[in-house]
Amino acid sequence: MKQPISLQQSIVTYQNGTFCSKDDDIVREVPLTIYVNNEEFATMVCSPSYFEEMVIGFLASEGILFFIDDIKMMDIDEDTGFAYVTLTKNRVKHPSYYAKRVIGSCCGKSRQFYFHNDTVTSKTSLTTTTITAHQCIHLMENMQQNSFSFKQTGGVHNAAICTPHELLISRADIGRHNALDKLYGYCLLKRISVRDKILVFSGRLSSEVLTKAAKIGVGIVLSKSAPTDLAVKLADDLNITAVGFIRGTSFNIYSHPHRIVS
Repeated sequence: MKQPISLQQSIVTYQNGTFCSKDDDIVREVPLTIYVNNEEFATMVCSPSYFEEMVIGFLASEGILFFIDDIKMMDIDEDTGFAYVTLTKNRVKHPSYYAKRVIGSCCGKSRQFYFHNDTVTSKTSLTTTTITAHQCIHLMENMQQNSFSFKQTGGVHNAAICTPHELLISRADIGRHNALDKLYGYCLLKRISVRDKILVFSGRLSSEVLTKAAKIGVGIVLSKSAPTDLAVKLADDLNITAVGFIRGTSFNIYSHPHRIVS
């Protein structure tokens, strides 16, 4: 049975010098432990929605699977918070491969990846997609306006896969990475090519978010918030157009501006 993403909570508010009691919608947070080929792999803390997409997207971003056909069996017990995945091939490496930090550059370039598997699964974009300035603003507005979870709770990150003309799929989660994994999993399940697509994101454009975008395979990332310096360096190296501070009728382009046209 599908779990609610929020619950009603009695709270006390303070406004204009007055305290009052009311019921408020509070976003839910649950753990999901993933087993791969009968071995515990990871525990994710997430919103209780679209578990299947999130598990698939997460394992793909970690290089555990590449195609949806790599999954032989998947069983998710939402009540207990466990996901069991059996793969046709076991690509799980030693835990240090996923946890050991990489110091220095990658492939002779300035890419500063945190983990070994990021250097393997992050893709340099080959997209030829372009988007107008008006479309950048419209896609961000569209994603925000259609986020019922955010309007209800104010406690989730929003992300969407789009074409220049329309929003194709959006997901929300308390974890920004989880929202991106859900999008990735959806695209793998539906066999949607993402090379010519655009990622729209509500939160800060950190190096981790940029790396996740590179793993998904998009070439344009639109954010409502600010980027970090490392995210900009990675975007430049990975041939990804990074756009931030999309608010009202303005935004900033931080890398590969040729894809944003008038």
